[in-house]
Amino acid sequence: MEGAYTRSHILTVFLILVAFTSSSFMKSASAARPAAGDTNTEFIRTSCKSTTYPNLCFSSLSSRATAIGVSPQLLAHESLTVSVETAQSTSAMMLKLAHVQGLTPKEVGAMHDCVEELSDKVDELRKSLGEMKQLWGKDFDLKMNDIQTWVSAALTDENTCTEGFAGKVMNGKAKTVVRGKILEVAHLTSNALALINSLAGLHG
Repeated sequence: MEGAYTRSHILTVFLILVAFTSSSFMKSASAARPAAGDTNTEFIRTSCKSTTYPNLCFSSLSSRATAIGVSPQLLAHESLTVSVETAQSTSAMMLKLAHVQGLTPKEVGAMHDCVEELSDKVDELRKSLGEMKQLWGKDFDLKMNDIQTWVSAALTDENTCTEGFAGKVMNGKAKTVVRGKILEVAHLTSNALALINSLAGLHG
């Protein structure tokens, strides 16, 4: 009986050790294998290095890592989306500022001109987003060329808008805020164009 008990005890200990070892191995393997979220985030970080403003690129897109995954096309699409959303919020802010008392007619005029430029920019980026959704196919190069043209034109609109606030057109805090937001939109669009160019390069 004692021998049988000893063998049973040894078998029990052995099974516990096997279970513990297997559990430890699985945990180690899990720890060694990066989570999907980490992989997506690292993909964005690496891709953003090809842009002119990599820190802004990463900070504006990292929260969308799940939607982007590791797809260059989705990355470019989300980058365009961020640019559109920022342009729209900037336009709304400027329309409110244009009604603030104390602004000169010249300042108000510059505001409205810039809002018009931003509206044109949003239209161009939206056309790019629409084309991006149906990008793949025999006419990939033609569609990509259209997207690059529209985004480049949007970038020109922003630069024109920025120039409208150069010099003494507007002074003080309002000018700083407006120029800062316009530059942010311009930088986001520049990054989007860089990611689109990278996508085009993958196809070529």
